[in-house]
Amino acid sequence: MKTRDIDIRTSLHFLLRKEHKDEPDTLIVDELGLCQGDARIDVAVVNGAINGYEIKSESDTLERLPKQCEIYNKIFDTVTILSASRFLDGILDIIPEWWGVIRVEKDCDGQLFFDSVREAKQNKNIDAYALVQLLWRDEALAILKEKGLHKGFLSKPRDVIWRELTDKINLEELQRLVRSTLKSRRNWRVH
Repeated sequence: MKTRDIDIRTSLHFLLRKEHKDEPDTLIVDELGLCQGDARIDVAVVNGAINGYEIKSESDTLERLPKQCEIYNKIFDTVTILSASRFLDGILDIIPEWWGVIRVEKDCDGQLFFDSVREAKQNKNIDAYALVQLLWRDEALAILKEKGLHKGFLSKPRDVIWRELTDKINLEELQRLVRSTLKSRRNWRVH
């Protein structure tokens, strides 16, 4: 039987909620937009890290994966791809070694099985500017204000504010601030 995105996503959510049930500040987000809409990750988990999960069901193709890979590599601490068996060889040719890989199979009763092919490792090449693009303008400005760096930036466009954040705050602190901001965001659909 064919695997479908919705079935994989539902099972993934169940496993992630179970894994993080004792972590009330963990945020699980579907379709997180990245780099001003250049890509979306299927599921993102934000807690002490930002971890991405990409789904490739049997009705997908790998056509967008190289571009997705390029963008995900800039932002996520870890990335795990969940894939139908037929894509595994192609995926392994495209993704970096630090990405995790989970094979998704469906039995004749429609039950999904996740089989870990490779554990995700830590990304050592986060791009600070791509990371701060997860912030909305007012959120980025609030961080500048909190740090006393906002003078001259109140009326600037978001890309100038993002650049100031990356120029004045080190990557480790930016990662902490972005995670904290995402977890406290209330309305995810309004920018």
